[in-house]
Amino acid sequence: MAGIGKFMGEIPLGSCRHCGKSSLAVSKVIGFCADCIRAYFDEVWPEIKKVHIRTRKPYGLPEDPPRAEDGITCQLCLHQCQIPEGDVGFCGLRRVVDGKIIGGRPHEGNLSYYYDPLPCNCVGSFVCSGGTGCGHPKYAVSPGPEHGHTNLAVFYHACSFNCLYCQNHQFRDEIRSTKRISAKQLAGAVKDNTTCICYFGGDPTPHILHALKASKVAVQGASGRILRVCWETNGAMQEPFLSMMARLSYESGGLIKFDLKAWNESVHYSLCGVSNRKTLDNFRVLSKFVQQRPEPPFLIASTLLVPGYVDEVEVAGIAGYLAELNPEIPYSLLAFYPHFHLQDLPTTSRNHALRCKAIAEDAGLKRVHVGNVHLLGRDY
Repeated sequence: MAGIGKFMGEIPLGSCRHCGKSSLAVSKVIGFCADCIRAYFDEVWPEIKKVHIRTRKPYGLPEDPPRAEDGITCQLCLHQCQIPEGDVGFCGLRRVVDGKIIGGRPHEGNLSYYYDPLPCNCVGSFVCSGGTGCGHPKYAVSPGPEHGHTNLAVFYHACSFNCLYCQNHQFRDEIRSTKRISAKQLAGAVKDNTTCICYFGGDPTPHILHALKASKVAVQGASGRILRVCWETNGAMQEPFLSMMARLSYESGGLIKFDLKAWNESVHYSLCGVSNRKTLDNFRVLSKFVQQRPEPPFLIASTLLVPGYVDEVEVAGIAGYLAELNPEIPYSLLAFYPHFHLQDLPTTSRNHALRCKAIAEDAGLKRVHVGNVHLLGRDY
């Protein structure tokens, strides 16, 4: 991958194929600027859709969620794929064999895990118990950062989105892996100094059955000591799984982080290949827990500031939504680094991040944070 220096002034200008605008912040891969995507989505989407198809084909992933009339319906995420015999769902993990859906069940974990020393670089570490000690002594082992303890970081190899800038896209190479770790085996990986489990990926949703089982076994095995259950997710799961994961986090002192990738649905489709409606609806559902357990925070949001696309307009929409739900919800704005198929954009500029932070605070949010500050660059 090219170094950061390249993205500080050596990227050729991209041009919007609809309005002709030229800028470092117009991706040649996407081909259209955010303004045209928002205003003329029906016209530009067919071309952007082709980009998403090209990014999925090398991994054998379906172009769209299957809708076979005789298919078996998967109930885990927003797509509710109707999967025909021998085929896979949009995530590439859930498959129908002999009339049953397999993949991601409690004995079929397709994942890797590691021990991350606390305080770690988790997106929520600026407000969570492991990073700050908030909620001590009920939810944290010390009144400050939990030095000497670890987070069991669980990386699942599947996702229900198709983000063109995915920072962890290597999971796609592992979806077909035959290695399996059962929920009980994963729960057994919790050590005496492990005070939290965090599920991410990819995304936990295609493996939600596995994650819920592993969490329950691990919490029971902790014998009353502190063991928080946390999630980093796109938030597009179905009920009853949303409520089940929320209950585990709420009762254990854990945190749920939703990645709110864009506000405008057309921009979200362009960047991620899917709608954001289910994510926003689920976030609203979980926001009712915020007042019930203010410390440590139960729910946070984050947004990756993709230059030219996740702009001030998008952040204003997200921040207004969060402030309406509860102004105490922590919101982390993350600097972007060119990755996966969006390597033709610059890193987030410092001024962009600061403007977005001011917009979020002006919307009424009281806990706005800028992450990945080491990646922030000059204006583009």
